[in-house]
Amino acid sequence: MFDRRLRLAKQVVEEVKMHFQQMVFDTIIHRNTRLGEAPSFGETIIMFDADSTGAINYLNLAREILQKSGMTNIKESDKQINLVNEN
Repeated sequence: MFDRRLRLAKQVVEEVKMHFQQMVFDTIIHRNTRLGEAPSFGETIIMFDADSTGAINYLNLAREILQKSGMTNIKESDKQINLVNEN
């Protein structure tokens, strides 16, 4: 889980992308409170709060996996679910 506030997290992402190149997915799972709370309630993040940043990140990752494996015909414009507030 990525915390955009930490310089170390950004450096790790850069190093991983440089070392593994095309094996790394573009989608990043951002650390957020709702994502950490979901397991405490025994629910997936999608069931707990589908509009949260974490849920949207995981949905985007699922889309990316399907797309890279050729299992879907998602249009380029529909590749990613956009977050309302990415701050």
